[in-house]
Amino acid sequence: MEMSLKALEVIPRSVLSLIILFVATKMIGKKQVSELSLFDYVIGISIGNFAAEMTVNTDVPFFYGVIAVFVFGFIALFVSWITMKNIKLRRLIIGKPNILVKRGKLLEENFRKTKYDIHDFLEQCRIGGYFDVSQIEYAIVEANGKLTILPKAEYQPVTPKDMNLKVDPSRLVANIIVDGHIMGNALNDMHKDEEWLKKELKIKGYTSYEPILLATLDAQEKLVVYEKNLQATDLDILE
Repeated sequence: MEMSLKALEVIPRSVLSLIILFVATKMIGKKQVSELSLFDYVIGISIGNFAAEMTVNTDVPFFYGVIAVFVFGFIALFVSWITMKNIKLRRLIIGKPNILVKRGKLLEENFRKTKYDIHDFLEQCRIGGYFDVSQIEYAIVEANGKLTILPKAEYQPVTPKDMNLKVDPSRLVANIIVDGHIMGNALNDMHKDEEWLKKELKIKGYTSYEPILLATLDAQEKLVVYEKNLQATDLDILE
């Protein structure tokens, strides 16, 4: 009976832990989620462990776990602030980028310093679209472990500027229908109204928003519609 009660106690503790973890992550900021340095990684694991402990360990007061999560959260917030102000502390705590390839030459010593395996390096090059290392002028491993590559001049893509072409400024594409629902604010941002949208959809053969999974509109008034429930066989995709 006592075990059953403790098991039931885990349910509200789980919900509260999730809420607290979410609040702490929001407090730390998006950097913790998107770009993990070694310090961010340690903080993230620690907070996750605290949340798990305060969820399942009913012998420990729940409030202790809450304190631990927010203490680590505030430490992460403070470190993030202080490393923005002091470059030396940033290099000490967060780390600094290291050059692995310089002017087309692999720097073996820096591979050893960063403990970056040559096989991992080649894998990251392939992920970046470089299957031939000889095409790389510089390769830098960032503080968060990501590999940044600058290709040699002859392998860099040609841009409109290189060809002296005039192009329109880049603009975001608006998602004006999502899962059958019209996005009013997005439509207004494109200076269009619902009557205009209905007219354009009717031309494309749509009498309602329901069958539309996504509809986008760009600055040139190009309306693209993606239907719901489109099967792979409808697209003639070969297995």
